[in-house]
Amino acid sequence: MKKILVSACLLGDPVRYDGRSKSLDNSDLDALLAQDRIISFCPEVAGGLTVPRAAAEIQAGDGDTVVAGQARVKTRDGTDVTDYFLVGARQALALCRKHDIAVAVLTESSPSCGSGQVYDGSFKRIAVPGSGVTTALLRQHGIAVFNQHQLEAACRHLEES
Repeated sequence: MKKILVSACLLGDPVRYDGRSKSLDNSDLDALLAQDRIISFCPEVAGGLTVPRAAAEIQAGDGDTVVAGQARVKTRDGTDVTDYFLVGARQALALCRKHDIAVAVLTESSPSCGSGQVYDGSFKRIAVPGSGVTTALLRQHGIAVFNQHQLEAACRHLEES
């Protein structure tokens, strides 16, 4: 049975930058959990960042430009945390390869996991179109990435793949 990669914070793990989770109450997710088809993962923690940690945003780009070396991920005080995000993204990709995962459900707007939008780097919670670092790397390697609001579509894609 095919597995799916899911952001750990969506599964109730308190791994977000503020030490909280972003738990989902969803019957599709519950069914996947019951079938042992979910691999839980937080790329920021896997990359070496602590919980809690300073909020970070992509500066002058999105995940694709970070992966290409053309943009950086920084905290409000200017600390460059790009390498942590890249390490976590690479670990997510390795996990997907290890478990033959073709579908991921990741947390929207996150600088790691955003799939349709990320914040603009101003720390004013201004969302712009784009993807996070992990999403960008996974997509570059053929893995379909959905956000938590697209769980039904992700499940359909999982069954079709």
